Formats: sequence, C-alpha cells, structure tokens
Amino acid sequence: MAFELPKLPFSENALAEKGMCQETLELHHGKHHNAYVTTLNTLVEQDSNLQGKSLEEIVKLSYGRDDLQKVFNQAGQHWNHNLFWENLSPKGGGIPGKLEQKINEDFGSVDTFKEEFKTAATGQFGSGWAWLIVGSDGKLKVTKTPNAVNPLATGEGKAILGLDVWEHSYYLDFRNRRPDYVMNFLNNLANYEYAEELLNKA
Repeated sequence: MAFELPKLPFSENALAEKGMCQETLELHHGKHHNAYVTTLNTLVEQDSNLQGKSLEEIVKLSYGRDDLQKVFNQAGQHWNHNLFWENLSPKGGGIPGKLEQKINEDFGSVDTFKEEFKTAATGQFGSGWAWLIVGSDGKLKVTKTPNAVNPLATGEGKAILGLDVWEHSYYLDFRNRRPDYVMNFLNNLANYEYAEELLNKA
C-alpha cells in the first residue's frame, strides 16, 4: 500500500481569519507535504526491506542511519505533517479542562507552558519542529527537533502537539516573524482538543 497525502480536516481557507492564509495551506499541504509522500513512495518501491512496513516502523528504522537518511527525511516529514494538520483548527486556542489541569500541574501555569513552547520554537535554529510531549514519566514536556526529526524517532516521548517552524509554514503570513507565528498558533490555531485526545491515549 502506497502512502497517501491526508485530506485537511478543514477547508483551505478555514484558517485565514486566524492567521494562516489559503495560499500557505495550498503550498504547505498541496506542494511540500505532497512531495514528501511522493518521494517516500518512490524510495519504498526501490527498497524491498521497507515494503509492507507502516510509516511509524519506517521512521524508527531509518532514523540515525546514513544509508537511509533520505528515507527518514521523507518519512519523518510525512509523520510530522500528519500530526500538524490535526493540531490546527479554525476553532483553536481554547484548552479543555483535563489538558489545562495537566499543563498547570507540569508547567505551573498555561502562560509558563506557552513561554517554554515559544522559546523552543523560536530557538530552533533553521528548520525544525517544536513539540509538546508526554514523557516516559507521564509528565508533559516541551522539546524541539531539527529538520524532520520527531519524538517518535528519538523515543523521547509521545507527541501530542507539534508546530512546524520551517519557513514555508509561516513566511507568507508572518514573513520572518517566527515568534508572532508561534504565539498565533498557541493562542488562535492550536487544536488542544485533539492534543487532549492524544494525552488520554498516552
């Protein structure tokens, strides 16, 4: 089975009033993410050891291997974006009760969590991701990764919220103002309901 580009859980213009324009989504989802999927399928077709494996298996198998670096780049980005689209919502920004309680327990306050997340996202030099994860100790933590790397690959924890900080994710809307993009995500776009669903399964 070939990997497929997932449909967005909202229309391409649904986030425009929240700071992510239709052109950004058309380019990010329709061009960038689609290219990762297309390239990954080509690479899997060329390697019998990868055929029949799930996306998660390929991410874990290829991470840290020089001979599979290109495979990891595509698989990692496909996995990252699958989560990212679910982490966005035109009704985003509101944190449901159980997740808010957990954030307050593990960070001290929602404001402290947002500040730590902003620091991670803006402090990731070049391309990469910022994450809210459930660590092995059951506590929420903020982390960051370069390029296509993710918590699934590193084994650092279970990602419940991920933010793409590659420039193509925000340049049309925010130019080089990554901090504004990050705070807009946290306050207006983040689908915390979905993050809470993942927390409940962690």
